[in-house]
Amino acid sequence: MRSTVENVMTTDVAAVNQNASFHTVAELLISRGVSGVPVLDDDNRVLGVVSEADLLAKEEFKERYYGDGYRPPLRARIRHTAGSEGSGYRKSLGETAGALMTSPAHVTTPDAAIVTAARLMDRHGVKRLPVVDPDGRLAGIVSRRDLIKVFLRRDQDIEQEVREALHGRADVTVTDAVVTLTGTYAERSHAVTAVRLAENIDGVVAVRDELAWKHDDIADLPMWGGA
Repeated sequence: MRSTVENVMTTDVAAVNQNASFHTVAELLISRGVSGVPVLDDDNRVLGVVSEADLLAKEEFKERYYGDGYRPPLRARIRHTAGSEGSGYRKSLGETAGALMTSPAHVTTPDAAIVTAARLMDRHGVKRLPVVDPDGRLAGIVSRRDLIKVFLRRDQDIEQEVREALHGRADVTVTDAVVTLTGTYAERSHAVTAVRLAENIDGVVAVRDELAWKHDDIADLPMWGGA
């Protein structure tokens, strides 16, 4: 059985309302030891995420343009607002979580597969995903660290699940989450299926295929193609 986000997510979530002040956000990040938190509206719906990087953007622009009492001319401020640095410049003016956040947030759902959440994090280069219910309300949060929990299963638990998935038709041993399959199947296709089933068990790092078969039914399949 494949784990879902609901199995590993954290439900005690550090989050802020969109009207929370810069100071409140900074204090929460420090006190909870996190690098970012979801930003919510008054109905607990996720609007975005505010992170350390968002807070630092404000300080960076203040230092660049207002250090030593310097204030750039209006034309320069307009150019930075509209140009490639516009997002950072706008955040430098922000005083609330809603103004500082990155939006929209990349989110997932409790029933999403672990691998789906991992791919979403990788695609968008984020370390965590708010978990939302069908109405978009915050249900939890899942981090990269949460996702790797599935690889901390005991070898004996993995072995039992693999045996059940294969209905006892192969010999199974597990060492450090690496599954070794031995035995003989009547058909090659059945052996291939057994390996795929073992690979899909949560916590399996790799499968060593030492299975044999009596008949190569895969080689008997007709080849389709044409010029």
